Amino acid sequence: MARRVTGPEIERLIQLLARLPGLGPRSARRAALQLVKKRDQLLAPLTDAMRTVHDRVRVCSACGNVDTADPCTVCTDPTRDGSVIVVVEDVADLWALERAGAVNARYHVLGGVLSPLSGIGPDDLDITGLVERASDPAVKEIILAVNATVDGQTTAHYVTDRLEGLGVKVTRLAHGVPVGGELDYLDEGTLTAAIRSRTPF
Repeated sequence: MARRVTGPEIERLIQLLARLPGLGPRSARRAALQLVKKRDQLLAPLTDAMRTVHDRVRVCSACGNVDTADPCTVCTDPTRDGSVIVVVEDVADLWALERAGAVNARYHVLGGVLSPLSGIGPDDLDITGLVERASDPAVKEIILAVNATVDGQTTAHYVTDRLEGLGVKVTRLAHGVPVGGELDYLDEGTLTAAIRSRTPF
């Protein structure tokens, strides 16, 4: 049986860090050790930053992004194309698209996907808010940027049905061969999607 080598305070820090995505118990121990060893350079500033985030971060009432302002920085940016709304499952997806610089539009965070097995239905997602935003005559296109999972595609079909009759164009992300991808390493589903979504050369 392993003996405890640290006090309960450090053990609690390790346990909390281990709850973060991508950090298992071993990585959490290493992260905690670095924080403790570099208290002045890392731990103190991190503590201050986390306290500030806890006190100031809000969920944007318009799109669902997280920011220190409501409406958020994306929604108040006058350079964005207000005629296009990109629909994503989660804030992480919004941030990923922003990092890529792929689109200069507004966003709408659903807050998940429909998943009957997990008990997540339409009322658990912000679909009504999207329909309200799409009803604005200034909105011309809704881009469904949901994941290519079964639940993601089910959600995309449901959202498309809810948007029907609003006179807005509904598009989705292309699926298929990634940039730099080699066919031999791709799964059958990706290859099938690539063939079905082929475009003129």
